[in-house]
Order: sequence, then C-alpha cells, then structure tokens
Amino acid sequence: MALETDLLIDRRRLKRRLAFWRAGAVLLLLAGVMALLLGRTGPWLERDHVVRLPVEGIITDDRRLAEALDRLGRDASAKAVIVSIDSPGGSVGGGEMLHGALLRLRETKPVVAVMRGTAASAGYMTAVAAERIFARESTITGSIGVLLQTFDGSELLARLGVRTEAITSGPLKDQPSPLHPLSGEGRAALQGVVGDMYEQFLAMVVAGRKLPEERVRPLADGRVLSGRQALAAGLVDAIGGEREARAWLAAEKGVAADLPVRDLQPRGTAERLLRAAWGGAVKTVISEWLGVDGPAPLWQVFR
Repeated sequence: MALETDLLIDRRRLKRRLAFWRAGAVLLLLAGVMALLLGRTGPWLERDHVVRLPVEGIITDDRRLAEALDRLGRDASAKAVIVSIDSPGGSVGGGEMLHGALLRLRETKPVVAVMRGTAASAGYMTAVAAERIFARESTITGSIGVLLQTFDGSELLARLGVRTEAITSGPLKDQPSPLHPLSGEGRAALQGVVGDMYEQFLAMVVAGRKLPEERVRPLADGRVLSGRQALAAGLVDAIGGEREARAWLAAEKGVAADLPVRDLQPRGTAERLLRAAWGGAVKTVISEWLGVDGPAPLWQVFR
C-alpha cells in the first residue's frame, strides 16, 4: 500500500514538472512570436513592402479595419496596397466605410484592386476606390444597385389564428414589418431611402471610373457582368490578377516588383498575442496544474 502511495506521489511530482516545462515552452514560443512580430512591424526594423488587403465574404462596417487602413496611410515602409476582393457584397454602410477608407489611403499610397472570383455590389463599390482595377475574365462583378427585402407573413398567421397588433408613434414606424403588408405610404418612403442610397453608389462609380453618368446609369440596374464584359463597359481597367497588378505598380508607380507582400492585420499585435496566450500558456497552466492538484489525478493517473 505504501509503495502504491509513493508511486502516486512520484507521478504527481512528475506531472508538475511536466506542466512547468510545457508552460515554459509555450511562453518561450510566445516570446519568439513577439520578437518576430516586432521584427516585422517595429518601425526601427521595418522593411519596405507591399500590403495586401483581403476583402472576402460579406462586407460590413468594421471600425477596426478602418482604423488599420488609416494607420497604414502613415506607414512609410508600406509602398503600395493591393485590395484583393472576393465578395458578393454586403451592407451599403460597410461598402461606404471601406470605399472612404481606401480613398483616404490613396492620398499617400498607390492603391490597386484585384477582383477574383466575385466582386459584386459592395465588393465593386470597394474596387472603384482604387486607382486601377484588375479582374479575371470570369469574375462576377457589377450588381450596381441597392436591395431592401422583407416578407409578409400575415396570411399565414391568419390561417393559424394569430392576430398581431402594433402601437406606434407614427404610421411609418412599423414599415416594413413581416406581420402585415406594406402600406402605400410605407412603400413610397422606403423606395425613397433605397433610391437615395442608389444615387450615392452611382456617384461613387462615376467618380471612381471617371465615366459620364449617362454611360454608367444604364449598367447600374443591378445586373451582373463577367470580367470581360466589365472591361468592355469601362468598369474595370484590365484583365489580370496580382501578378499584373504588381507589374503595373512597378511600371507606373515605381514600386519594385520584388518587394515582399504582407497581408494587412486589422487586429493589433497585443491582441493577437493575448489570443495566442489564452490558447497556449493560459490553457496549459490551467488544465495541467488544476488537473494535477485537483481531483482529476484520482481518475487520470495512468492516462
């Protein structure tokens, strides 16, 4: 019995040492990551480079991204920005935010857009903020327009014997609502909002592409186009990808084609390290030390 107790004590001591060295290894790894990040982002060690901004998925209003782009404008080591877009669109506010941030960035750096599989609606709104737009021949783009959708479930509710009522401060407060049809007044008010946002979008395309409005408006009916169709319509500048964008930057902006490319990280170094620490050292320390000193070893001695 005493021998078994001694073995158990020795095993617990061994696991404590193991947990200690595991935590030490993780902390050492984090220190190395920190040194690497500081070596890449510290102003005293920074090398000239080109920044790639991935714009993927649904575009929403992202304050951190806007702040990161504003900081990028003050980074002298970033010589140009490639906006790499693969997005079906998103909110009007999100597209407006990104469009405005890229216009501010253009004041200090060359900005080119590379449209990949899809760059439609707010994705295209983002692209027109760039000095030059590249697209693949098969890129789905365009969809210049604004959409507001709702549904009317009042008939279904009536069949189920459900009746809804709304007490509002005005006749348009519950327009639209899935609980009843749109009123004529509500439809007119919402159409006015959609029309205003559409005109804003149209103005961005006219200004960004330097095209007359009478040429853009017929294309701005919500239709999508292929990359080749967009090129013929003047909505993009050239067929190509990132390689062609780098060649244009070298020829027109003097940005060396052999500069390294780095993806923009909207999250700061401290936040990325904290997230890594939580998934690394903190998790290791908590799981191992509590597992050794708590009741868990009684059930996991020989795991």
